[in-house]
Amino acid sequence: MGIVDIFGYVLWPFKWVIEAILVGFHGFWSAIGLDPNDGLTWILSILGLVIVVRSALIPLFVRQIKSQRKMLELAPQLKKIQEKYKGKRDQFSREAMSRETMELYRHHGTSPFSSCLPLVAQMPIFFSLFQVLETAQRNPNAGGVGLLTPALANSFGASKLFGAPLHETIGSGVNALGKGGTAGDVLVVVIGIFMVALMTITQFVTQLQIMSKNVSPETKASPMYRQQRMLLYVLPLVFIFSGIAFPLGVMFYWVFSNLWTMGQQFIVIRNSPTPGSEAAKAREVRLAKKAERKRERSGEPLEAPVVEAPHPKVNTQRTQPVGRARAKRTGERRA
Repeated sequence: MGIVDIFGYVLWPFKWVIEAILVGFHGFWSAIGLDPNDGLTWILSILGLVIVVRSALIPLFVRQIKSQRKMLELAPQLKKIQEKYKGKRDQFSREAMSRETMELYRHHGTSPFSSCLPLVAQMPIFFSLFQVLETAQRNPNAGGVGLLTPALANSFGASKLFGAPLHETIGSGVNALGKGGTAGDVLVVVIGIFMVALMTITQFVTQLQIMSKNVSPETKASPMYRQQRMLLYVLPLVFIFSGIAFPLGVMFYWVFSNLWTMGQQFIVIRNSPTPGSEAAKAREVRLAKKAERKRERSGEPLEAPVVEAPHPKVNTQRTQPVGRARAKRTGERRA
């Protein structure tokens, strides 16, 4: 059994689930009057796939946000551990530094890999959709591994959006244009470039939400923050180069998924921001305004400032002792 066969065997259950979701949404859109063979119908089915998959990954996403927050907050402590063993190259020091670092992660309930969970969990879905789309175009008469019948596979593989086949890539469109090409090949390149731009922008904005609004001032001063700030501009470039090989159908999945992540992350940061961050300060302002509007609607008077009563004046002058005879004479004069 080759590597490709093993890969397909591992992805088989994911492909079965993807086909079931796609077929279910495709049947729904067709039932309400959309053309079952049109590319828009299949794109809306891919949107339904994103909604189902990302809804199932919400617990992992919340864990990712919390893990990213903790990792940035731990940056100063990680720096202290690194400075403690700076210049020490022996095996004992390396093991001690690794042990202290892992203990720090364990104590705070996080790890560098937790922030990658949603992405890792989506990779089988991503590759499975790639294979389902490719198989539907290359051998539609064979059908899928589950509910994708030969008729539906043929419809999916031959579907087009404004004349651009969903199974085509930017690379295949450029190659076809080099040999003459058609209007459909031009549309594949144009739509593909537009989708790559959307993938890059949404990925950048998603990371920027965390880096600019959801970190504390102490974290912003750490070296780890500066490193992640650099990755903020590097990672989206991956889509520019890898997007050339993505079929249009897979691009739509990735853009929909990025938009979901961006919106979901906005809600999480808005309602549960990092203490001391700009998002936390903005939330405090919102809550204060909300409380003030609530008091105004209920007719409750605004709380008046508490004014402390003045303290009685205390005579601090020292009183001289007076003899009994002198006190008697003073009393007689006052009388």
